[in-house]
Amino acid sequence: MDHSFDIAIIGAGAAGLMCALTAAQRGRSVVLLDHSAKLAEKIRISGGGRCNFTNLDVKPENFISDNPHFARSALARYTPQHFISLLDENGISWSEKELGQLFCDDSSEAIIKLLKDECEAANVRRYISCEVHEIKPLHNTPSTKNKAGELNKERFVIKTSRDTFHVSSLVIATGGLSIPKTGATPFGYKIAEQFNLPIVKLRPGLVPLTFRPDEWEPYAGLSGLSFPAEVSFGKQSFRNELLFTHRGLSGPAILQISSYWEHGQPLSIDLLPGRDLNALFEEHRSSKMLMSNFIGQYLPKRFAEAWLPQFGENLPVNQWSPKKLLAIAEQLHHWRITPSGTQGYTKAEVTCGGVDTRALSSKTMEANEIPGLFFIGEVVDVTGQLGGYNFQWAWASGYAAGMAA
Repeated sequence: MDHSFDIAIIGAGAAGLMCALTAAQRGRSVVLLDHSAKLAEKIRISGGGRCNFTNLDVKPENFISDNPHFARSALARYTPQHFISLLDENGISWSEKELGQLFCDDSSEAIIKLLKDECEAANVRRYISCEVHEIKPLHNTPSTKNKAGELNKERFVIKTSRDTFHVSSLVIATGGLSIPKTGATPFGYKIAEQFNLPIVKLRPGLVPLTFRPDEWEPYAGLSGLSFPAEVSFGKQSFRNELLFTHRGLSGPAILQISSYWEHGQPLSIDLLPGRDLNALFEEHRSSKMLMSNFIGQYLPKRFAEAWLPQFGENLPVNQWSPKKLLAIAEQLHHWRITPSGTQGYTKAEVTCGGVDTRALSSKTMEANEIPGLFFIGEVVDVTGQLGGYNFQWAWASGYAAGMAA
């Protein structure tokens, strides 16, 4: 069966749902298509099931892109307060956890239900378990008026496993490659390639880092151990929890830096941020305490015992030369280690890279050279840091396209 709509949105995640309700509330006829049987699975699992839906402190600097100023317009037009107001109006309570991160007090299902209800109230048609087989652009088609009295030129035909759809605008909100169990596929990038839009190289982001087994052997037994540290790469630095795993490092500090890290390059880790270990050595120069026990006053002793052998025998503090003490202090404040890789898209929270933003309008998310074609959310080369920023990009980019499509 053939259907005609003003807009088809492919992808019923955070960005797609926001775009659908925004466009439909403007009076546009909207159909929402998704290959998955479940709605908004990434919202459902986010934040341990409570959805870290935004951050109180959102700036363009919290986002990674080859075109760093692209996100400014959309983020300025749909702010965290806009989404907070939507929750408040619908009686969904929330709390700030830390560093401006906002979570639902109840479950993430409350946000999914809200977005779904808003779409239904605005008469969005939704097709789930719907595979898109072909997208065909149309040329030289006559314009007609839609229900809102606007000129509506049919530009695309979408053939699916359910029906065929004729639309004026097509919005791609299919997400990235991260967390395949939620239904992630490369579909959105293939559509971009079909229309000759460039793709910025894809890679896993917000992901645990791994090391060669022989290099990591001294630390493999520390799996589950966690403590605060400051992790740096280039000009980026994050101070938060560091978590040891069987294969390498994770925790918020590592997830943050992973989106900036370049393969083959070392990280620098300050294991005692805010302290001066060299000054502590000077103060306790005559101590007869074993070095592992001395360091174990400030770091977990298990870590100290695994880390110290690189300097030789575990001697009392007073038996170490000033040069060796300086070297230990330097290493603890600037531990340089080179990951061999990441745990990949299976464990990555986001996909870095995506549709090159230079090919899109920063105000509307529409492709510059292809009228009626829009890309929003994670499929675009805009990646947020950890802490609710990626959902804010989904809301903001979805709203921008929903107001324009």
